[in-house]
Amino acid sequence: MDVPELLASVSLLVPEEAATDNDISVRDVWDYLAHDEWQIALSLLEELGGGRPMPLTFWEQLAGAAEELGLGRSAAWCHWRCSEIRNGMIRADLTLRPVTEARRRTPVPGHGVLRPMWDIGNPSPDGGASVSVAGLWVEDMPVLEPGGRATVRLVPLTPAHWTHVGTGRRITMHEDRTVAGTAVVLEVRPPATAMPRR
Repeated sequence: MDVPELLASVSLLVPEEAATDNDISVRDVWDYLAHDEWQIALSLLEELGGGRPMPLTFWEQLAGAAEELGLGRSAAWCHWRCSEIRNGMIRADLTLRPVTEARRRTPVPGHGVLRPMWDIGNPSPDGGASVSVAGLWVEDMPVLEPGGRATVRLVPLTPAHWTHVGTGRRITMHEDRTVAGTAVVLEVRPPATAMPRR
């Protein structure tokens, strides 16, 4: 499919009554598609998909359209949302340790390329702490500076390790043996094991 067909197909997956906080609806998307404003239509679809659970197909096709348009960050975001559906997602308030207290000297990239280890309370076979890996996406920021604080989205690489993690739990981020940051869990969404495809 070409970009207009992909975007039209994605638009059909959005419930007609869906609207953003700014009252943008799928009708607005269709108006932009009719005027060949594909990038704006894609952006509106991303926004509409953020407010409600959407099927995996929605994000897969939107990623394909973003790739065709050469929109790398949008494509990465759509692929990230696919991972959230498959593996689950944890939103957390993360505070990184400052440069004076941690090994990290550079900002954490915000677009899902970092996969740090997390102490989420699982014991290791010898009784010590065990860590589990999760990808990290920083919401509304391109990077998170050392000592900074932001809301992040985590996608577990092994979802079964994270089933006991609930809202309010404090978890620690590691890039090596030292603590790189601490986070408080704000929201937990389990994997969509049987998400219907349209």
